[in-house]
Amino acid sequence: MIDSSQAYKKARRQYLKTTRNRDPNIGKDWTPFRAAEKHFKAQFPPPDFTKVLDLATLDQNSIPKVIAGICAGKPDVVETRKFSTKSGSIGYTFPVMPGLILLPGFLSPEKQRELIKWSLVEHSRHPNETNLDIHYLLPSEGIWNACVRDGTAVLHPRPIEASAEYLTQDPGPRKLIDNTPINPNNFESVNNVSKPPPPPSSTVQAATCSDLLPRLRWANIGWFYHWGTKQYDFSKGKIPVHDTVRELCKGAVQSVDWNEIFASDTSDWGPNGPDWVNWHEDYEPDAGIVNFYQTKDTLMAHVDRSEVCATSPLVSISLGNAAVFLMGGLTRDTEPIPILLRSGDVVIMSGPACRRAYHGVPRILENTLPRHMIDVVDDPSWSIYKDYMNSTRINVNVRQVFPKEFDPGLP
Repeated sequence: MIDSSQAYKKARRQYLKTTRNRDPNIGKDWTPFRAAEKHFKAQFPPPDFTKVLDLATLDQNSIPKVIAGICAGKPDVVETRKFSTKSGSIGYTFPVMPGLILLPGFLSPEKQRELIKWSLVEHSRHPNETNLDIHYLLPSEGIWNACVRDGTAVLHPRPIEASAEYLTQDPGPRKLIDNTPINPNNFESVNNVSKPPPPPSSTVQAATCSDLLPRLRWANIGWFYHWGTKQYDFSKGKIPVHDTVRELCKGAVQSVDWNEIFASDTSDWGPNGPDWVNWHEDYEPDAGIVNFYQTKDTLMAHVDRSEVCATSPLVSISLGNAAVFLMGGLTRDTEPIPILLRSGDVVIMSGPACRRAYHGVPRILENTLPRHMIDVVDDPSWSIYKDYMNSTRINVNVRQVFPKEFDPGLP
């Protein structure tokens, strides 16, 4: 934000208004992770991007993307080590966080647009559950296809069924759920915990498809995730992971020489020892989520504890507007690494330290849609996607729930 811009002046006025009576010691008890979240969420003062790792600034081919964006970080905020993938692209590891890998620009512009279309047209529809399904009666074609067909069509709230068992929710502000880390020893007991659905809202109103589309926040991949308990609901069965995502994520994992990453690692990998030696053959993503962020959305600090396989790679793909990604440690008391993620970047979180570390997305950066999603001349159908992506970041991430040798005993 330029100091003389109207946006800057508006943010400053709002900041002065909201902080006039604020306790000056309000941040005294914040953890380092919470302080970082607050810093990057703030509209004023604008966040300091000189403290954000931006590895695109090291790549001459990415300079146009850096120049076109409103924000650019620095390449030396934290120590990284450069390596070449088996496909010839460049990747980076982080000595301070073994198992964290960044593959900048791993997806071509064409593949990025293909994945955006898949996310909206093919995936955000029945039988894949979305956040809108909880509260609205959506057509089986999904909210995107319904909106393209007739944006003025009205969708009605889902009725509350008198005989249905719903998840009990305490009144007042929503509370954070600190779920038990799942492992082979407690899997059966966690799996047997009741997982009733959340109740539809009693206050939502009928809305048009075009009004509801910006409220799309997530669409489930594979095994159904139960947000009320932050565990998987295996009773619903599993929807196969679509080949478009499955092959892409397996390809990212197979492109890495894991011996180069973990050969000297001395972490505790559990009773069966390091499983990275078999990831090229055994890695099989079977769950995940597509996140749809609007530019004012955030993803607060959290840990993925729901997979029995607590070390195998989680593959995360960024599409659309750029974002600040915070990578922390095993507690919120570890100061996180802020990383600028651009469209086409792939992050892999793997190994016992990284997979159970706190992470989050405190800021989506407005007006950072790359030129290859704006100046598309060879695809007349792209214009509707460009309009949507102008204010959107899509994140596709998948993971493997069960180790290869583990039998969950599911039907």
